[in-house]
Amino acid sequence: MSAIEIPYNVEERPDTGLYNAKLGIWLFLASEVMLFGALFSSYVLLRTGADRWEHGAEILSIPLGTVNTLILILSSVTMVMSWASLKMHNFARFRLFMGLTLLCALLFLVIKGFEYSAKFEHHLFPSTSTYMAIYFTMTALHGLHVVGGVIVNGYLWGPGARMWQTEPERFTNRVEVAGLYWHFVDLVWIFLFPTLYLLPGK
Repeated sequence: MSAIEIPYNVEERPDTGLYNAKLGIWLFLASEVMLFGALFSSYVLLRTGADRWEHGAEILSIPLGTVNTLILILSSVTMVMSWASLKMHNFARFRLFMGLTLLCALLFLVIKGFEYSAKFEHHLFPSTSTYMAIYFTMTALHGLHVVGGVIVNGYLWGPGARMWQTEPERFTNRVEVAGLYWHFVDLVWIFLFPTLYLLPGK
């Protein structure tokens, strides 16, 4: 018996104009928007209802936050380049740019680890204040999303890349879908950075 082939893994669905994986990732990202939207809404409500709110610049490291922002922006560029390399049938360049994406993600996590350790050394914990609770909750959740992206992209860079030999177009689609997720993770940080680091206190 021949294996059952799932339709629309490569070709687009006539009803949505998307192949299955891209439709799935857009639905998943919609749920992620609701998750982070709820957290940002909670931040606004807690901040407006508080008599006092810390100024992030007095507690957090603006230089480290800025470096991390630039790193994630760069990682989005390298992610696009990895996908574009596959579209041009250049697998070696894909491996290069995907490797750079992974390197940027790991560097981001290392810097965030240094930030966390500095807070703990100064006895700043989630229980210290509402501001610190929001900071640790939102940045830790974002960090988990970065870890998830590292796992997926690492698989595509490593063992998952074998699909390029048998189903190159489907593999290219997988990289595109992983890229959409990664761009979302980067976008969330672009909102987190000014919200937590730059907005003045009261």
